[in-house]
Amino acid sequence: MQQQFRGYAPQVPPRGGGHGGQHVPQRRGGIGPMMSAGPHHSVPMTQAQIHQENQRREMATQLAKLRSRKPTDKSLPDGVEEILVGEGYVAQAYKSLRDFERRLDATMTRKRLDVVDSVSRNAKRYKTLRIWISNTVEDQFWQANSINVDSFDFSENLESSYRVKIEGRLLDDEDDSSKEDDEAKQAGAKEDGDKMETDSPNKPKGKPVSAKPGERYRFSHFFKALTVDFDRGKSGRPGADTSVEWKKPDRTPAGSNLPAAADFDELTFKRNGDENINITINLYGHEDPERFELSPELADIIDMREATRQEAVMGMWEYIKLMNLQEDEEKRNFRCDDLLKRVVGRDAGGIPLLNEYISPHLKALPPIKLPYTIRVDEEFHKSDPVATVYDIRVAVDDPLRGKLTPMLSQTQYVALLKDVAMYDEQLATLVQAIAQSKAKHTFLTSMANDPVHFVRNWLSSQKRDLEVIMGEATRGGGEDATGDEWRMGGRESIWNTSNARESVNVLLSKQPVHR
Repeated sequence: MQQQFRGYAPQVPPRGGGHGGQHVPQRRGGIGPMMSAGPHHSVPMTQAQIHQENQRREMATQLAKLRSRKPTDKSLPDGVEEILVGEGYVAQAYKSLRDFERRLDATMTRKRLDVVDSVSRNAKRYKTLRIWISNTVEDQFWQANSINVDSFDFSENLESSYRVKIEGRLLDDEDDSSKEDDEAKQAGAKEDGDKMETDSPNKPKGKPVSAKPGERYRFSHFFKALTVDFDRGKSGRPGADTSVEWKKPDRTPAGSNLPAAADFDELTFKRNGDENINITINLYGHEDPERFELSPELADIIDMREATRQEAVMGMWEYIKLMNLQEDEEKRNFRCDDLLKRVVGRDAGGIPLLNEYISPHLKALPPIKLPYTIRVDEEFHKSDPVATVYDIRVAVDDPLRGKLTPMLSQTQYVALLKDVAMYDEQLATLVQAIAQSKAKHTFLTSMANDPVHFVRNWLSSQKRDLEVIMGEATRGGGEDATGDEWRMGGRESIWNTSNARESVNVLLSKQPVHR
């Protein structure tokens, strides 16, 4: 019999390089084993697991019913004060307390939001850090009065040297300079914001300012690095051992305390030398979050020369909104004007990429430079030498922040909220009981005053409710319940229908659960 399909010769993959000597993997043809894309069959549950799952679902349903039946209204029904015998003022007092509670809750919520905003804003205050720079000398030639200058036997211990001390203290507000001096400093400050003064070493150094309860700010807290640059001496080149550098170490992994090498008020270094020399002390500021110097292009947009990364991003965002540069409906993209093109580098950009746009325009702040002359001559040290004093402005945390932060993490506040919620539930239950008692009182009073008219109206309302439930009610009709079918009882009456039973079950299910 002739075959009804076309045969193909078997394809043998080539051995060795067919394409430049490299092995080319052959594409797999035909239908291979496939895994089902759908969910795999799970292990069947045992009877105990099925029973446990059913119990869990029933418990969740019961809890949901209990939560739905819990009363929430805490307002007294209207007219309660009229039916209270001799105690109508109680209802008025309760309503007054409810109004006061609403105002108090609104005030407390607003104040708490203000505290959260104040803590998260990371507000800073500026204070004065006073720095004293002085030096002493040892084994200078004018100090060696008992040494024979004709002798060539000098000990190494008598090599001329000097010791420089850099000390800083944060001044309190009452120890700062007068207002006029501060204004003069700000007006005549250089680019580094410093002003040099001379002060006696015996001058009071001010009251230290506390950083946290039980702690205080130290000189090293405000800087992440310190270097000293030496000018060339008479020989035309700086000494080989004149480099001075300090970098703040990281915090210990075990806790948040700084190591001893990063927690000090004064720094002292000693070098050999017998001639006066000029030095420049470079202080690299440390702030959290870090502040950057902005490029002229970015500074023209946000109108700031120094800012944190977050402040720069928010400044860009506010400029885009102010100039109405957003384009699409979701406000995710914006077009660039002349100023933005200098920062973004294109005609359009995206709001989520603002952080990337500003990164090339942020650079580290320049160090604060403090010039000082190391004096080793006899004339200076014999005439009661004075220290060189600098006052610089440093940023410290707002003292209110340390007091407000514990308010947000109080465990008593959470417990207080639970107690308030429990009292609210009890109060809502009592108010619901009062509403039901008032409804009963109104029902019985109306029936006692005019029984015939009351029963007629009551039957009419019941008929109207039943028509609404059965979907047979018409607008403006069906209120008259004077027919015989509404007064007839028994199994054949309208009150024994399935709709009536369902409506009764609905009403009964809404009854409060008293615990």
